[in-house]
Amino acid sequence: MPVLPGAEPYRHEGGEVGVLLCHGFTGSPQSLRPWAEHHAAHGLTVSLPLLPGHGTRWADMQLTTWHDWYAAVDRELRVLTERCSRVFVAGLSMGGALALRLAARHGERVAGAVVVNPANRVHGLSAYALPVARHLVRTTKGIASDIAKEGAAELGYDRVPLHAAHSLRLFLRRLDGELPQVTQPLLLLRSARDHVVPAADSARVLSRVSSVDVTEIVLEHSYHVATLDEDADRVFEESLAFIGRLAPGVAEEGTAAVG
Repeated sequence: MPVLPGAEPYRHEGGEVGVLLCHGFTGSPQSLRPWAEHHAAHGLTVSLPLLPGHGTRWADMQLTTWHDWYAAVDRELRVLTERCSRVFVAGLSMGGALALRLAARHGERVAGAVVVNPANRVHGLSAYALPVARHLVRTTKGIASDIAKEGAAELGYDRVPLHAAHSLRLFLRRLDGELPQVTQPLLLLRSARDHVVPAADSARVLSRVSSVDVTEIVLEHSYHVATLDEDADRVFEESLAFIGRLAPGVAEEGTAAVG
């Protein structure tokens, strides 16, 4: 199936500092494209892949699992580490969870992580029914476009494939056990009002990681897809400042490149 217009992956060849951005469950690179372009404008090398089964139709996602999604970002990280001297990982929602697993498994090859409303578990009683329900019902209502900003919209599926949701649940359970292996500097941004991922998920992440350098920022004016919402500029600026603190010279190089 052809990729939906706007859901295409994004890549920018910049300087020696790289950033891998991971989009969310049933979403697409469109939700992170402004973030990617912001970092590219400041001289960073940026990779924003399209996860398998995403960006086309929900039936395609039904055939994929978390192993496919993680393999895609793992592959991109390896490409970036060959190209760049320092690499950061970042993501929204499930993309934040993928970024945290990359940090846990790749150690020093990841210089730091930025996560926005990271998912830690699939919530609700229905989550426990997924192993059986996925064989009886193919989909449930979608979760895309939880955005406060008027006129803004996320390009994502209007249905959630239950086979994929079950796989997501298995992934998040595995990741929870791996979070203590995350030792890198961590910037976590969470929305005060999020109708998809509760604040408890961010709290769980912060309580489980072993990172010493940790910053938590609450976004007061956004819902779940904060990267397209009222606080988007703050997400971009705070993440760039975080990267610049750990990789000095990033902002200066970007200013020169843009100017």
